[in-house]
Formats: sequence, C-alpha cells, structure tokens
Amino acid sequence: MTVTRPGPTTRARIHQISGNVARDRRDDLATEEPLEIRLSDGETRRTVAITMRTPGHDFELAAGFLHAEGLADGIATIAYCTDDDVPPEARYNTVTVRLRGPIPDLPSLDRHFLTSSACGVCGSASLDALHDRCSPVRSTFTVEPATLYALPDRLRAAQGVFGKTGGLHAAGLFTAEGDLVIAREDVGRHNAVDKLVGWSSMQGLLPLTDHVLMVSGRTSYEIMQKALAAGLSMVCAVSAPSSLAVDLAREFGMTLVGFLRDERCNVYAGEERIVTAR
Repeated sequence: MTVTRPGPTTRARIHQISGNVARDRRDDLATEEPLEIRLSDGETRRTVAITMRTPGHDFELAAGFLHAEGLADGIATIAYCTDDDVPPEARYNTVTVRLRGPIPDLPSLDRHFLTSSACGVCGSASLDALHDRCSPVRSTFTVEPATLYALPDRLRAAQGVFGKTGGLHAAGLFTAEGDLVIAREDVGRHNAVDKLVGWSSMQGLLPLTDHVLMVSGRTSYEIMQKALAAGLSMVCAVSAPSSLAVDLAREFGMTLVGFLRDERCNVYAGEERIVTAR
C-alpha cells in the first residue's frame, strides 16, 4: 500500500458566489489532521498527546511540546511510528519519541493527553507549578518601538501557507534588531510555537534569551509558558493576552506586548525593555 504524506494544504471544490453570479472553482484549504505523540524507552511506550495540527515540521512540534514539559534533554530520536498497532494510512500522523532513559511520571503530561488546535488556559495552579522548573528571565536587551511595529508585516510576509488558505496561525522568532530567524505556521497557535521552539532546540539555540517571539493571534497562558521554558523574555501579539498570560509575564519578568498593529501597541508587562521618549 502506497502511503502519501499529508501536506499543509488540501485542494477542495467550492461554489463561489459573487453578487448574483455563482461559479464552481477549486480552493486551497489549510490541512488539519491529528498528530499522536508517543514516548518510548525501548520497552514501554506511552501516548502523551493527540493534537490537531497542520502536517509539516512534525518532529519540531514533538520536540517543542516536550521541551515545554521539561523533557527535551532526554530525547534520543524522533521518528514516524511503525508500531504494529498503527495502520499505514496513519503512519505520518503518529510520532514516536525515543527517550534515553525511562518514561517519567509527569502529571503535567496527563492534561495534554487529548488536546485541540485551540486548547485554552490551564488554570492558576499551573502558574505555581512553573516555579519548580522555570526561573525568571534575566535578559537586559532593549528594543525600539519602530522595531516592534515592523514585526507583524515581517511575520505576515513569511506566512506562505496562510497566503494560499487564509486559515493558519503563525509564530515568528526575531532578533532584538527585528530580523526574522524562523517562522512556523499551524492551525493551532500553540502548535506553531512548539514547532518554532522545537526547531530552535534541534539547532542547539536554546535558551532564546535575546530574541522576540511574535504570534499572529491572542496570547494565552500556554503560549507564555512555552516561551518561558524556551528562555524568551519578550512576546508580542497582534491581539489581546489573557489575564493569566499577563500574570505569568509579570511574575517571571517577561515583556508582554499585545494589539501590536498600525504603529501602536499595549505593553502589559516588562515595559523597561522597550525604549520610548518617556
């Protein structure tokens, strides 16, 4: 049986109406398929997440997800699953992460067993739990407002699949000077951040102390938690943050910028990293 790896877009036939005229045409849709992430120590295996995602950069997604859960140092290999219980048509939707040691018993993984592409805030108890494995950020870099104002357009220019479909979130990693390092797209904003952090981990770039994370949607607690675990001290978004995202930023010394558009923005925490006339 020939198995085709799913791509980031899917062609569909649609009925388009303009004014009072209709025509049949084809359209590109953002592909959404499940990805199951399994852990293995050579003897046992455990499913730790099933998330809806856009196919592509799946190993980065798995690595970024596990980095946020404190398991990045234990990864030996990442590969598509060939276990007997995985049918051929699902092979590219199942990833096995082989660990160097035994599979740890982490309660935080249990809450991820079934996630979605838009999973929400995890609860204030998670904020307290972060102190067990994350420290406040210590970076002292600063940016000019003009640098921040340029980020949305630069991220948008890197969204190739969004340009075709109009249906994806994006996360971009920028230097303090505003230069794009890497951008990733996905139907889930959290997945896009995981892919970006996973790429950085696989490139040996962590922690991302003097970099800026730019996301295309709102900023949730979970995005801030992933940014903190990656060592990022500045997160910017075109939309609003949640209250718990702001609490996390203030508690861990991060800069959080929202509604970054049209040469305006709101700074919810860490305003000392942004150089202004005042």
